[in-house]
Amino acid sequence: MLTIKCNRKLLPAVLLLAAAAAGAKPYCGELTNGFGPFDYREPPPDSLYLVESAHYTEEVAAGVRGNTGTVGGDLDYTLRAFPNHVKALTSMATAAARAKVNQLPGAKYPVECYFERAVRFKPDDGMAWGAYGKYLYGAGQEARAMPLLKKAHGMAPDNPSINYNLGIAYFRAKQYELAVQHARKAYQHDFPFDGLRNMLVGARKWDGKVEPLPANDGEAGGKDDASAAKSAPETTAR
Repeated sequence: MLTIKCNRKLLPAVLLLAAAAAGAKPYCGELTNGFGPFDYREPPPDSLYLVESAHYTEEVAAGVRGNTGTVGGDLDYTLRAFPNHVKALTSMATAAARAKVNQLPGAKYPVECYFERAVRFKPDDGMAWGAYGKYLYGAGQEARAMPLLKKAHGMAPDNPSINYNLGIAYFRAKQYELAVQHARKAYQHDFPFDGLRNMLVGARKWDGKVEPLPANDGEAGGKDDASAAKSAPETTAR
């Protein structure tokens, strides 16, 4: 009899593939929900406020304590209503990593499922793909992470957070020219963390200088990109 050993970190991915092959219901659950689901990028009037004011308070976002129950329960509610809520996805991953668990108490699914649900819900959302890739990379699954980070970059090539995380991945893969290319793009759009710059300068692969963007490029989505960058923790130490 053949015995298959499976790493717990890879279990959700293995089951996702098995369910798809068998034509079964998604392992990570259907997307239908009593409230929503809504696109985080274009929420209906008041819907985002209603969810966040009850289930994604500052303490929930920081993983300190739940507001209506457990942290996992409140994040689960938020992500079932807004599957591509990138900030809540980051909070879910961070809280689980801090607790050293694959599934938070009160959450309906393992952490990776919430990322899978996000891109299944809105496959055109580059930030969701970037968050998924960043999560996998942080979990040590570089081979799975890189295609997702590249896909995210293809959808949002000027986003500073996506460029930063892709630059980190290329640096660690010793593909320094690509790492510098993405670092320049991230810092041209005012990414707030210096980790990637310091890594490249310390390795003598870049002088850290960035040419300012032309006026039109800086105005096109610059504020949104900078805001998104500040809301997304960096992959490595500052």
